[in-house]
Amino acid sequence: MHSQPISLDKNAIQVLEDIVITVQWLEEATALQLIVTDAEGVPYSQLELQRRPSDLASVQIQLRPQGALGEHLVHVIYDTDVEANATFQLHCETSVSTDSGEFDGFYSQIRKFMAHDTLTIDLDGKQVYGYRSPDSPMIWIRDHAHQMKGFRYFEPDVVSAVEFFLTHQMPDGSIYDFIAEDGTCKRVEVEADVEYLVVEAAFHVWQVTGDLDWVRELLPNMEAALRYTMTSPLRWSEEHGLVKRAFTIDTWDFAYTGGEERASGRIRENEPFCIMHGDNTGFAQACNMLGTLFEECGQAEKANYWRKVSADVVANLNKYCWNGKFYTHQVHIDPVEVHGVDETKQLSLSNSYGMNRGVVDHERCVSIIREYMERRATADAFAEWFSIDPPFPVGAFGYNRLVPGAYVNGGIMPLVGGELARATFDHGFETYGVDILRRYKNMIEETGETYLWYFPSGEPSSQETSTSPEALPTDGWGSSAMLYAFIEGLCGVVDLSKRFEKVKIAPRWGAAEAEKAQVRVCYGASPAYVAYEWEHIPEKREYLLRIVSVAEDVDVQLLLPNGVMVDSLSCNGKILTNDDYDLIDVEESVYAQLQLSTGNALIKLRYR
Repeated sequence: MHSQPISLDKNAIQVLEDIVITVQWLEEATALQLIVTDAEGVPYSQLELQRRPSDLASVQIQLRPQGALGEHLVHVIYDTDVEANATFQLHCETSVSTDSGEFDGFYSQIRKFMAHDTLTIDLDGKQVYGYRSPDSPMIWIRDHAHQMKGFRYFEPDVVSAVEFFLTHQMPDGSIYDFIAEDGTCKRVEVEADVEYLVVEAAFHVWQVTGDLDWVRELLPNMEAALRYTMTSPLRWSEEHGLVKRAFTIDTWDFAYTGGEERASGRIRENEPFCIMHGDNTGFAQACNMLGTLFEECGQAEKANYWRKVSADVVANLNKYCWNGKFYTHQVHIDPVEVHGVDETKQLSLSNSYGMNRGVVDHERCVSIIREYMERRATADAFAEWFSIDPPFPVGAFGYNRLVPGAYVNGGIMPLVGGELARATFDHGFETYGVDILRRYKNMIEETGETYLWYFPSGEPSSQETSTSPEALPTDGWGSSAMLYAFIEGLCGVVDLSKRFEKVKIAPRWGAAEAEKAQVRVCYGASPAYVAYEWEHIPEKREYLLRIVSVAEDVDVQLLLPNGVMVDSLSCNGKILTNDDYDLIDVEESVYAQLQLSTGNALIKLRYR
């Protein structure tokens, strides 16, 4: 017997790469069977070969591995009852490459930014590891939850920070804003977002890890956080059936003073309260997420309850806060005279967030997107990613450095651009989404820097001009929002359940003038992945989409060129009929949509 009946050209490969298996023919063998199984023992390739007189001493098989990541087994059985094995490792790391190369370095650049935005705090013998502002000695659940949209694709620890905030919940169910390096925790009273944000973060822990035992243990904490919001007289307006807060600039902690000294973040006597739309789109999303987690844990009654709460909040939000074009910045519960700005025209940043929370309908999202497009065309600013526009007059929030155009008072924020871009891809404005990503990409390529905010002129914030210490050039909040738009919007990979078991794949590379793309998307804390190769062949009027993933259900959406019709569509060699797929109109865009019950497929679409 040959000393090495099986040899491989690689010992480890990435998803979407091929491996060459060389099998030696034993002298007396006339047939063999080759079986390849993934890291969970599931076979995905089986071949039976007959030896012919003209065959050489060996046979080569080129294979594209699929299935679970880890050690794959190549098993050969000869007809002489001799068996042989070989193994290789299948890996996946998030990466994107295209024929144009335009966005090839985008993911790696943002990952480098975010590497500067972590903090580890030792507390009671445990480490709390989270994402923060670049030079802040604190982990804020707000920063951590928002940056999770980016770091989930590479970070192995997505649990410790979220677990800390939930397990150190206050007796009334409220959540601390931050933990400092010395273990100090604090709640900023004027803000109303941390309860829904901790539920959002916990949902994403489940989505990345699939750890239902962890969810069951902390579900009571999550529910208590949302119940606190609905029962605290500081957080809930019974009259409106909505979350309320002090009069702040959108979601930030600068409370209105009318020119007095800067507010401390505490709720004062006779504090004027408002309804801020972003608190309510975030709360409604968190209720739906909590409903999903209860359903996963077999508690249908509670799942239905929280989904009903969400629906009621959205109905009230649209009743009180929608102004016909976008959501009003603050709907005043207590009368406040604000001079120097027309509040009815103020477009605040949570409009961009609301569109991605699954609670704002398509028509309203389109209206909000068009409002941003109009302001880009008419505003005297290098980008339309306003924290708020128009801004408040200087001193209105008790901080004289909050001049119009600075920080949260009209500064330009990439986090707004990223959320806006993410929404454009779902609502038929794909080229606008590409335009936003392209402008941000060009900016960070030119400077190698990214800031939390910029002046409308394009000048970045600095330690001298910033109202906070967040003015270092490695902002993770905005860059992660842009990565979120890139992965889920342009690459079009969206986890619809957990660990990519149910996924949407909607490549939109045509909007970026690319004709080939290779995309790998995986989580850093679990061996879950989706990968595909997309190709547009104009001369053949054909699209090819090769999918390799761990998914069990795939919603495929192929963006078609303007004005064409589908000529034929096939999946894994089977020609599909009109009943097997749908054509979906999204504003001026048209998608061919089909549902797959396999995560591994070759799809061909021809158009005319």
